[in-house]
Amino acid sequence: MTLSTYLTFDGDCKEAFDFYKSVFGGDFMACQTFADGPPEMGASEDDKDRIMHVSLPIGDSVLMGSDTMPGYGDPLAKGNNFSISYAPSSKEDADEKFAALKVGGVEKMELQETFWGSYFGMCTDQFGVNWMLNYNLQK
Repeated sequence: MTLSTYLTFDGDCKEAFDFYKSVFGGDFMACQTFADGPPEMGASEDDKDRIMHVSLPIGDSVLMGSDTMPGYGDPLAKGNNFSISYAPSSKEDADEKFAALKVGGVEKMELQETFWGSYFGMCTDQFGVNWMLNYNLQK
């Protein structure tokens, strides 16, 4: 299991991650736009070039990020534009940690199997910290 920082942007994620890449070096492990997602995601023509997910290894850690999808989720504000991403060791571990984290908080996206091959969910805990749990089903 690992913890990583996940940053959220409002249309300038690519620019930010190109900057971080120039500072820390390395290559992106993944970089997908909303155009790469399934049609049912409903990305408009204006939003298709926004980053859906990017990850940049930095030492033993991975910095991850995405742009917001207009009309979905809370409005972006500096200070709420990050999440802690937890990679559980199993679906059961994901269920247990997610249930505990959301007590007194808010479930943003229920744990579910996703089109990218993970068991994924999002919540904000009782202290206002955003969490993402992502168990890779393809292990």
